[in-house]
Amino acid sequence: MYKKPEQRVGGEQVKAWAMWWSLPLAAVLALSACKHEPPFAPIVDETGGGGGGGVEPPDEEVICDPTTIYFQQQVLPLLISNCTVGSGCHATATDDNDDIQLTSYNSLMNSGVIQDGDLWEAINDNDPADRMPRPPQNPLTQQQIDLIGQWIQQGTQNNSCESTACDTTDVTYSGTIVPLVAARCQGCHSGGSPQGGLDLTSWSVLNAVAADGRLAGAIQHLPSFEPMPRNAPRMNDCNIRKFLIWIDAGAPNN
Repeated sequence: MYKKPEQRVGGEQVKAWAMWWSLPLAAVLALSACKHEPPFAPIVDETGGGGGGGVEPPDEEVICDPTTIYFQQQVLPLLISNCTVGSGCHATATDDNDDIQLTSYNSLMNSGVIQDGDLWEAINDNDPADRMPRPPQNPLTQQQIDLIGQWIQQGTQNNSCESTACDTTDVTYSGTIVPLVAARCQGCHSGGSPQGGLDLTSWSVLNAVAADGRLAGAIQHLPSFEPMPRNAPRMNDCNIRKFLIWIDAGAPNN
């Protein structure tokens, strides 16, 4: 414990008090003159060691190139949805369909329909007898034809990109659900003879299967539900989440 100097009278008393107060003041001034910066950056454990104190860095965000057509996410779903429906179509290679199977990149390229131009000619043919998809299926839209054309022009690559960004801030029937149905469901569930009698180009039909739970069960591949899209992998989690948000909101026609 610091002991104050003994008090004296007169000038000696004043001198002693001045010396006592000057000691802490000098210490403060000396400390304030120092630079309180570490000589090097503090070490941060980013490996998860040190008793679990580390923090795993977030996954790097993946953003797909909007000018690139990705076979696995854009072209293959169109082919499966529109060209593998019903007997005689291209779900398997048979004599009825000229041994042409369109359920994967390898089966598509092995069929030779890209290399010799037969696929491009078939989807652009105006004659219903030669057009693909065959009636009563609806023909591809011009937008879908253009997408396949761009993929061919870009080198028919077996490419894939799953974006980690998933914007679900404004899910609507017209802006979100209709494009997904057109790409993944409409080939089977439209036209003069829709699969299961369900024409999903109609909001009222889609609303009905959303209300009774069939839509949510099918797209999530839940037990006791027929997985959709048929003959294709499950939709990615982002698109399923958009469907479920719309269903939970009452599947509105918005």
